[in-house]
Amino acid sequence: MLRNLIISAAGAGVAVCLVVGGLQLATTEPLILHAELFENAEAPAAEAGHVHEQGEAATPHEHAETVDAGHHHDAEAWQPADGVERTLYTLLADLLVGIAVSLMLLAAMVLRGEPIDARRGLIWGAAGFVAASLLPSLGLPPELPGTPAAELLGRQIWWLGTAFASAAGLALLAFGKGWPWRVGGLVLLVLPHVIGAPVPPSHEASYPAGLAGEFVVASIVVSAVLWSLSGLASGWLYGRLSRSG
Repeated sequence: MLRNLIISAAGAGVAVCLVVGGLQLATTEPLILHAELFENAEAPAAEAGHVHEQGEAATPHEHAETVDAGHHHDAEAWQPADGVERTLYTLLADLLVGIAVSLMLLAAMVLRGEPIDARRGLIWGAAGFVAASLLPSLGLPPELPGTPAAELLGRQIWWLGTAFASAAGLALLAFGKGWPWRVGGLVLLVLPHVIGAPVPPSHEASYPAGLAGEFVVASIVVSAVLWSLSGLASGWLYGRLSRSG
């Protein structure tokens, strides 16, 4: 079984790498590069106009600290160079994510104890997308470079809590016996949004507002393809390997 799980997840990861990587290169990556143009143009302008309260011009080091305090994207952090290097790192990340997501979906299906095939894999993948991407994005939508954001740890905690609560809520709705379990599932789905995601310090971004909407839609579509394809491909491969073995 373990061999089939690993081979199925690896094969699904390759499929995700090719399909999702292509989608990202055509949709989300151009939007990220466009937003980075505004972010990079804003930094020199802010540095040129920044003045201390005492009337002294800020040094580059002091300005870097000011920028880091107001934006969640660290200008000093390493990032791959544009072009081939960036594309290769994107594809590598897609491969690793595809393998990880496929392993999680296969493990859940194995624990459920039902036959695993492409149809069930697609259903589980769609449920994973809703729990881990769609519902959390209602509070924390995908962000472009230059987007003001709340403190990172708080956002991570809320996202993880929302993903786990959403997964548990969907499980109770799908597998719960009787209305109390289903009511509990609905409560788990709604509770993170009643609590609310961390609020950013402002809503003023360096890029045009329409760019953010395009990026949110494109990112959610890419995520839906990632989860659905991971479930579909891993379920199909696992079913084939199980029958041939």
